[in-house]
Amino acid sequence: MQRKQSCHIEGPDSDLYKGSKTVREQFDYSKVKSEGKTSMEEVQKKTLIDEALKARSYSYSPYSQYRVGAALMTKSGKIYRGCNIENAAYGPSNCAERTAFFKAVSEGEREFTAIAIVGGRAAAKPSDEGNIPVDHPTDEQANEEYETSVSDMAYPCGVCRQVMREFCDPDTFRVIVAKSITEYEVRTLADLLPESFGPDNLK
Repeated sequence: MQRKQSCHIEGPDSDLYKGSKTVREQFDYSKVKSEGKTSMEEVQKKTLIDEALKARSYSYSPYSQYRVGAALMTKSGKIYRGCNIENAAYGPSNCAERTAFFKAVSEGEREFTAIAIVGGRAAAKPSDEGNIPVDHPTDEQANEEYETSVSDMAYPCGVCRQVMREFCDPDTFRVIVAKSITEYEVRTLADLLPESFGPDNLK
């Protein structure tokens, strides 16, 4: 099954805002404006967090039962989702942040402005008997039945921070770590990876 994993964020009167379920249903721009939050930056942050929460629905984490989702924004405004993908051998497992980056880079993207990350143990359903199901949800399920909040602030691991450093300006790239669209923290990559080593060091 193919899934469309990217979208584009524009102004409230654009075609995306008119046709996107994420923006129209989750973030009514008129409501945001009435609450006094009129900046597009604020809308983009909440949209990124929402996309990360949806991405988390696809997490393959049968061993740790710790689900992580990420949403990466390119300089042009596209968003690429990623989830953590575990492996029985543990070593080959991949973090949500790197999944999003590798997906974007594999499609030709090289410039990025922000990433939102959400993570935490999935809420067990009565039918699960305490176990987290490993089957993937459909796109409709991921968009309609995803958890809208998580228990932890899931900051990126060191390897993911280094991958971000490869493609991002550490002083301007924003890392948004959230529990929900209303509870989140924003850091620059430089805050999370000070005195970093990157491509400029090899020139």
